[in-house]
Amino acid sequence: MLVYGKQTVLYLLEHHAQKIEKIYLSKEVDKNLYHQMMQGNFELVRTKPERMQQLCSSGNHQGFLAEISEIELTEVNDLKGMQKIVVLAGLTDVGNIGAIIRSSFAMGIDALVIGGMKNLNIENLVRTSSGAIFDLPIIHLPNLNDLPNMLKQFEYTLYGAAMDGVDVKTTSFAEKSALFVGSEGEGLSNRLIKALDQTVSIKMAHNFDSLNASVATAILIHEMR
Repeated sequence: MLVYGKQTVLYLLEHHAQKIEKIYLSKEVDKNLYHQMMQGNFELVRTKPERMQQLCSSGNHQGFLAEISEIELTEVNDLKGMQKIVVLAGLTDVGNIGAIIRSSFAMGIDALVIGGMKNLNIENLVRTSSGAIFDLPIIHLPNLNDLPNMLKQFEYTLYGAAMDGVDVKTTSFAEKSALFVGSEGEGLSNRLIKALDQTVSIKMAHNFDSLNASVATAILIHEMR
């Protein structure tokens, strides 16, 4: 798997160097950083910017690209032993998903379920999450129909983000809580809403359409904690 971008590659170097198989550089780096790379158990390759652009399909590599081992996703049954999880039900924007991965990891969420997508673009999620995807258990479920019942069997209380939900600041979240967040345009499906225990919303001080999906999710996660 190829990932690129200075922040992502440096995060991997600092926290998950064992996953790196090769690092490509197309610009000069700090002597201390170069020395750290030379000590790693991976191949370090100097290459031209044009070659780097080819490798990352013209993405903004910032002079850093790494070949890494594949990410191992978490099994859904592992949710049984967790306390606080977030379920993305149909979000498709990798920028939003990556930001939610960062927020979830930073604020102590135990796992993130990504549902409603047939395939995950893991390489892009590594980049947009700035590497946090390596530290947060990720479950991929293309079909979420059976998940609410499964989570209730695992003794979770299910909450969902909805414009007409109760004010999240007045909500006392259960010890085992699952927060469902719907798609950017449509929100949660009626089927999912009916399966929830409660819907919550962010009451705003001024009349405005809505918050960005990743921003709203981060606020809800903070309150759920």
